[in-house]
Amino acid sequence: MLIDQFRSFYFRNFPDDMETQIEYFSVFGGLGWDVDTSKPILSLIEELILQNFDLINEKIENLILFEANNKRLLSALATGDRRMFSAFNRAGLNNGNGGAAVNFLQEKGLIQIEYSREEVPTRKNPHARLKKEEAKRRISHKVLFTKPFLRFWFYFIYPHAKEIQEHNFVNVLKRFEERQNSYTSLVFEELSEILLNYHLRNSQILSTGSYWDAKVEIDILTVTSNNEVYVGECKWTNHKVNKKELHKTLEKCEKLGVTPTQIVLFSKRGFSNELMQGQGKDLALYSSEDFAALVKSSSKNELIDDFLID
Repeated sequence: MLIDQFRSFYFRNFPDDMETQIEYFSVFGGLGWDVDTSKPILSLIEELILQNFDLINEKIENLILFEANNKRLLSALATGDRRMFSAFNRAGLNNGNGGAAVNFLQEKGLIQIEYSREEVPTRKNPHARLKKEEAKRRISHKVLFTKPFLRFWFYFIYPHAKEIQEHNFVNVLKRFEERQNSYTSLVFEELSEILLNYHLRNSQILSTGSYWDAKVEIDILTVTSNNEVYVGECKWTNHKVNKKELHKTLEKCEKLGVTPTQIVLFSKRGFSNELMQGQGKDLALYSSEDFAALVKSSSKNELIDDFLID
């Protein structure tokens, strides 16, 4: 589980703060190596990953049985919108060989399916036809990597493999610098859901995860047994989140037709004063340091040996 990897990474490396923990975990989580989080992340990527490319590449190739379809699909999932059908298209796969690759990678424990919660369009009149756009549109499930490092590899390393083998690291490091925040956003979103559910641990959660349909995408939608609805949005950016984000989230709720029990916003760098003044029963705000709750509730004795590379 991601939370177990998150805790193991913390107790193995003891980063100075939670922002560092999240950023470095998003890259090295699940790799299973000690990481000196006092060093710049670019230096560590070069030292631990690029300089050890052949070793890590051989391990990953063995994991996926040197199968080209598996590599193409993992790359498409890492860099795309995570929807299964669009990943098949990006990877040049069809439902047959793409589905086989998904099944294999699931069985290996490298990916997991996030099932859509969108309702299948139905006919109000059983004799009437569905609208053309409803009939054509397929509900697509999404895919999550079980280990952050594997997604990092197929997001940044795999596309530049030939250059890296030639010890040309310029482009891969530049790409990481340009996309680090957007790349880290997904792991931050996953961890934010875990943190929300941790605070709801005394409630019975019926459904949780991201939500998407043809009209709206929501980072976190959690529903409890007593019909409470928590809607969360996550922003891994270098500026404070302001009230504009709250208004956007409320608009999404309106499109979805839900009345949230509470809006929950998660931010890398905190919130504007105006938003801070509004937090309470209807609005909860969490910044990076609040994620310390996820490691304070555990101990170093809970380190796991669930690593991608031995």
